[in-house]
Amino acid sequence: MPSSAPDAPAAGRRGLPHPGLIALALGGFGIGLTEFVIAGLLTDVATDLGVTVPTAGALIWGYALAVAVGAFTVTAALSRRPPKGALLVLVALFVLGNVLTALSPTFALAVLGRAVTALCHGGFFGIGAVLAADLVPADRRAGAIAVMFGGLTLSNVLGVPFGTFVGQHLGWRAAFWIISGIGIVAALGIAAAVPRRPAPPLPAGSQYAVLRRPQVRVSVLLTLTLFGGLFGAFIYVEPLVTRVTGFGAGAVPWLLVVFGLGLFFGNIVGGRAADRNLTRTLRVLAVLLPLVLLVYGATAQWRIPVIISLFVIGFVGFAATPPLQLRVMRFAGDAPTMASAANIAAFNVGNAIGSALGGLAISLGWGWRSPIWVGVGMAMIGTCLALANRHENAGAAPGNDAADAVGSMANGDGR
Repeated sequence: MPSSAPDAPAAGRRGLPHPGLIALALGGFGIGLTEFVIAGLLTDVATDLGVTVPTAGALIWGYALAVAVGAFTVTAALSRRPPKGALLVLVALFVLGNVLTALSPTFALAVLGRAVTALCHGGFFGIGAVLAADLVPADRRAGAIAVMFGGLTLSNVLGVPFGTFVGQHLGWRAAFWIISGIGIVAALGIAAAVPRRPAPPLPAGSQYAVLRRPQVRVSVLLTLTLFGGLFGAFIYVEPLVTRVTGFGAGAVPWLLVVFGLGLFFGNIVGGRAADRNLTRTLRVLAVLLPLVLLVYGATAQWRIPVIISLFVIGFVGFAATPPLQLRVMRFAGDAPTMASAANIAAFNVGNAIGSALGGLAISLGWGWRSPIWVGVGMAMIGTCLALANRHENAGAAPGNDAADAVGSMANGDGR
């Protein structure tokens, strides 16, 4: 595990986030914005580049696939660099991809620009989470990770409305120029405020080896199933609220904001709760998620319950992000960066699997609520994993993970 930074306690006494955390959050905001903004621009992009809207959808699912690829390849390539330098390389890649997208004369080049941007996603949040935890005392690491992910949650709230507004008034390319500017500001902030740390001592091969540790795999599966359930249930919110609940199409943007606000506040609360008790926090959230999804599906015909459910789903779902990220880092021990990046990939792979299964359920004629039941099923797998495995790690040596896994099944909390 990373050691606490010497300057972290002073920042904590002031009651303010470490400036480095603010810079990391700004980078996360830019990366999240470029991921979500395209949803409000698809029609404009398709018209300008001469493709259909479904074809333009490749700018979304292609991004998600590239995130998973980059999490394992780009992160490994940068694993021997000092983490601050690696982050600056990733932000430069992010800016390059957005500039390429903004300049693209053809759809193929726009897809390439999106892929280049996505390659930095997993590495930035993976390395950034390790650095964020290193900037504060040991008992505040989940909270520090939550601050960094706060930028991502805020981008979820603002992404689609921002993209739609810019696309309507300045053209879709302007959005990517603005995001490129955010990336440059984030790079300057990281350069100025994030302390230098030595390069990880392990070679890339050893970084990959951490993925063979049983509890690291459990962490990745927890993330995949819980977030696959969350977004599998949520991704088809537009047809659900317009065809089942009875909202007009104009209500969809502000309903997305309600969900995004749940993400934002849940992320903060989840980080603080995990710092107090990681085991209890993960288990409570893993039990609550399928329950709130069940309520969402059962009350989908009524407007007020749907509004409340969207906020609660976002709150409970993203409250799990800091503890899930902290868990994988703890069990990774001396190689947290690759494990952290793999966990970021699991977020995106889970989203893709949940979305695909939800779409399949609709295509089979099971109704507009069927993605919710798919999400409940995936989330319940995560519930079982959370209840069956330990989540606290007292710093076991890498070779003891098999014993840890057996012990976790025997005594539940491992404490």
